[in-house]
Order: sequence, then C-alpha cells, then structure tokens
Amino acid sequence: MPLAKALELAQEYDLDLVEVAANARPPVCKLMDYGKFKYESAMKAREARKNQAHTVIKEMKLRPKIDPHDYDTKKGHVVRFLKQGDKVKITIMFRGREQSRPELGYRLLQRLAEDVQDLGFVESNPKQDGRNMIMVLGPHKKKTEAMAEARQAQEARKADAKANPGRSQNTADAEAPAEEPAEA
Repeated sequence: MPLAKALELAQEYDLDLVEVAANARPPVCKLMDYGKFKYESAMKAREARKNQAHTVIKEMKLRPKIDPHDYDTKKGHVVRFLKQGDKVKITIMFRGREQSRPELGYRLLQRLAEDVQDLGFVESNPKQDGRNMIMVLGPHKKKTEAMAEARQAQEARKADAKANPGRSQNTADAEAPAEEPAEA
C-alpha cells in the first residue's frame, strides 16, 4: 500500500502508523494506538522486574570461642536468610593465639552446616583466608520461590484478618483474661 494511502487510513481510524520492520522490502507498518502500546509494554517490563530476583549474599561473622546462646542467635539469623532464599557467607574471625587452632573454626562451621542442612547446602567448603575462615551456604529453594511463598503467606494473613476482623494479631494477648484491679 502506498505511504499516502496508509497515512490517510491511520488518520481515518484515529490511529498511528508505526513501522514494525524497517529492513523488510517493502517496509512493514502497522496501524495502532502508539501511546497505549508504549504503556502496555512498560507495564509488562515492570511486572517482569517485580518477579525478577537478584542474588544477595548475606554475611554472618563468628568467633571460634562463641557462647552457646550467641551461636543459637547467629544460627537463627542464618536460618532466616536461607528461608528468604539468600546465600549466606559465614566468616570465622581468628585473633591472636586463636590463629594457631584453625580446627576450632572448621568444627564450628561444620556444626553450623549440619544444623541448617534442611534449608541450605555448603556451596563453598571452609577455607582459611588470612585471619579469617570462610564458608558459603546456598539455599535449597530459589529466591523467586521464597518470594512467592512469602507473598502467599501474606495474602493468607490478609484473608484471615478480613474473615476475623475482631481478632488481634497476637491471639494469646486477646484471649487472656483481664486482671481484676487490686483493692486498696
């Protein structure tokens, strides 16, 4: 179709004449609402970015002589990171005479790896790097799966809140009997 006729047709239907394939002989054009097309393509790109996950490496630093309670706290952080789908870099920092006993750090890293083996796996075995010993743990499930799971849990909580509007988040506090005031 000649260019003048195509432009006339586009004007008649109140659309834009958009060149689709410039290198083709003859060039291919399409009648469309270009503003709507740009908006829809921007929305598709935005949705794709929303579902995309970038790899994050979280770091946890420990010392070879760590208290059991501190170890449990640090392990809890590692568990949370792995559940979120993030990789975790565990660093054992040696100071002074501790450097002559790297097996203490190695045992601690092995113990941590065994404690979280249901959530993650050892991606990089423990290795000495100067004053530090480093190990990397990777999650079993991908970041996108963890994000989808978290989104579903959040939607379930919202649905539950709508179904039971009178109940508070902390049901233990809501169901506890009120204390009677002390007599003076």
